[in-house]
Amino acid sequence: MRNVFGNNLTITLFGESHGDAIGACIDGLSSGIYIDEEFIAKQMDKRKPKGSISTARKESDVCHIVSGVFEGYTTGTTLTIIITNDNKISKDYEKTKDIARPSHADFSASKRYLGFQDYRGGGHFSGRLTAAIVACGAICLQMLDSKGIKVASHIKSIGNIEDDDFDMSIIDEQMDKLNDSYFATLNDDISDKMQRLIEDMAKNMDSIGGSIETIVTNVPSGIGEPYFDSIESIISHGLFSIGAIKAVEFGDGIAMSKMSGSKANDPFRIQDGKVVTVTNHNGGINGGITNGMPIIVRSYIKPTPSIYQKQDSINFKTMTNETLEIKGRHDPCITHRIRVVIDSMIAICLCDMLQTRNTTLYFNAKEKL
Repeated sequence: MRNVFGNNLTITLFGESHGDAIGACIDGLSSGIYIDEEFIAKQMDKRKPKGSISTARKESDVCHIVSGVFEGYTTGTTLTIIITNDNKISKDYEKTKDIARPSHADFSASKRYLGFQDYRGGGHFSGRLTAAIVACGAICLQMLDSKGIKVASHIKSIGNIEDDDFDMSIIDEQMDKLNDSYFATLNDDISDKMQRLIEDMAKNMDSIGGSIETIVTNVPSGIGEPYFDSIESIISHGLFSIGAIKAVEFGDGIAMSKMSGSKANDPFRIQDGKVVTVTNHNGGINGGITNGMPIIVRSYIKPTPSIYQKQDSINFKTMTNETLEIKGRHDPCITHRIRVVIDSMIAICLCDMLQTRNTTLYFNAKEKL
């Protein structure tokens, strides 16, 4: 029963949706990293539900760092974060604990854990645990920022409504805008249309999926390993740990399968003394290793499976067919809230790989005098 991710830098998740608390332990951090708790709080706020486009369950999501930090800096020992669960209505789940909610992990979790799993709110399988990922990711984003590496994502699509593409001529400005936004789109008019669609789905007791496009700039070349620990392998591993993500692509991904080689190839040039590519169809990665161009990742998110319409299901204890009508508080769309989770997970993956490549000294501060 393993809940650990990473190699040199590891993240261990703990807790359940309706338990006393959730959290994470980060092991392998270098000493002397400044921990900006205001930035952590800002990142946590991006994940919180707000307005009619999100669930009514609202948690304070205050991160309590109980080990691994002293006088504002990492000590090099295990850093532990605890986030309490204060807004729980567990009775919503008691009557239907043996009924498999469509597209949820209820049945598969019962088989995996022999019926001993905490079923309330999805237990350990709940998206609630992504709050701990965001807390860890906020620390990793600070680490990357100290090396000039920037991460930003926008809501590329909700349903069939699509946002604009990144514009590399103003990419720094766009990234700053996205990182200061709650509903992060490049085009404000598209944002309004997307939010209206989510509200319409909620009124129809339904949900809608979407996609997130992420860019990472100023990544040094040479990070990653061929084959099993390629940059795509590690990032995909991390992203697929987020339950709602059902597909991941890098660069032009699927579209490249329809191109000729002459169109898909990224020609190399020397520009201002640096190696660059004229295009970036491969999303900054060749042979599983970064080439110094921006990493481009797209994550595809399924519709929230908890909808209020009647659905066919089963009781997996009595082995009978059932009709399910769920109660509780659920998001009509989680794409806008998952955006910061994706940023966080990609940051965690990159920090782990940078430390794997350059040893744990990569992020070390100068010795304290």
